[in-house]
Amino acid sequence: MKYTSARPLADPETAARKLVEIASGIQPVQDGRVFIELINVPFLKQGGTGEQFSVAVALAQERGWLELHESGTYLRLPGQTEAFG
Repeated sequence: MKYTSARPLADPETAARKLVEIASGIQPVQDGRVFIELINVPFLKQGGTGEQFSVAVALAQERGWLELHESGTYLRLPGQTEAFG
């Protein structure tokens, strides 16, 4: 019988921290914006799922670790620049 291994990013706290770690390693474009797809792909390659990505974004935003633009296309880490305009 085969057992599946635990998903590395199944814990929301761990996933949110990994997401912020990935985002902090990406060079932001204008106004400190980091496009969400530049974070999504590395997150998935680390073993996360789409659902875990969504939960991680929501938790990181709730805790103030990142600011997600209302369009959902990019985010900003606190202290990079002023709030979205």
